[in-house]
Order: sequence, then structure tokens, then C-alpha cells
Amino acid sequence: SSGNMVIDIGGGTTDVAVLSLGDIVTSQSLKIAGDKMDQEIIKYVKDKYKLLIGDATAEEVKKQIGCAFEPDEETVMDVRGRDLVTGLPKTIQMNESETVSALGEVCETILIAAKQVLEQTPPELSADIVNKGIFLTGGGALLTGLDRLLESELNVPVFVADDALNCVANGCGVMLENLHYMK
Repeated sequence: SSGNMVIDIGGGTTDVAVLSLGDIVTSQSLKIAGDKMDQEIIKYVKDKYKLLIGDATAEEVKKQIGCAFEPDEETVMDVRGRDLVTGLPKTIQMNESETVSALGEVCETILIAAKQVLEQTPPELSADIVNKGIFLTGGGALLTGLDRLLESELNVPVFVADDALNCVANGCGVMLENLHYMK
């Protein structure tokens, strides 16, 4: 009967839900997730450096130096693309702080959704969430500092699930193997 809060940040959608007694108590779904993060990195590089990069490069930037919270140490990465002025290949260097700027709007939208779901949660379940914390799943949960950002803004412990990339699929597998409990 206790409450659990999960934020699943996939490729195309982010789902925020409070679960109790095997059912969804309150939830919100956003069409903002990993793919939108990639698009924001592409837009940032285009606007700041006049450099056109592709989806694969943007995803690599997100994975290697993508950050949602100001980093303690700066990591730098070479980013290659096509110069929009000359049309020739060009390499620039990006750091983690730049990805904080690029991904700020997406992270803020996820944060607002989490706040709204918490506001709609019954008080008894809110107490459980404060004790147990919020769990992040999906590939977007691996964004460096996202857990720290949510924790600092929501004042609730936030944990990244083990095997965050696959845990939703693994959980579906467990449910399918145990359908007899659902009847």
C-alpha cells in the first residue's frame, strides 16, 4: 500500500507516475525525452558555432558530456560537423557547461512535470515518497546530474535505477511471466 514514484525518460516520451497497490495513483506523460535532448544539442551547436551536426553526433555529445547540473570538473569533447558559413567540415570543442545550457529547457520541463505529479499525490503516499525517494528509469535517466538537479529542486532523494536503459523492458517481462497474479 506504500507509494512509489517513477520517472521514465525514454527516447520519445517521459512518463512521471506515482504507483501504489499495483496501480497508477497519479501520472503525467510528456512528449519530451531523449530525442528532444538531441534536438536541443543540435540547435545549440547550430546557433552558437554555426555548425551543423547530425542526430548521431548529438546523441554522442549527450552520452559523453551531456549534463543537467553544473559539473564539478569540466570535460571537453571534440564535435565534428559542417560549417554553415563555408560549407566545409569543421571541428569545435564543447564542454559540459554548454550542455547544461543546451539541455536546460528539457530538464526544466521534466522537473515541472515531477512537481505537478507530487502536488496531486495524496499526503500519505507523499510521505512514502519522501522516505523511499524517486526512481529514474530509461536512457534519459543516465544524463549526468539529472538526479542531482531533481533532488535539489524537489527536496526528495532521487535514485537512478540499476540497468536504467533496460529496466522497463525487464519489468514488462517479469509481469508477463506472472500474469496469474494480475487476475
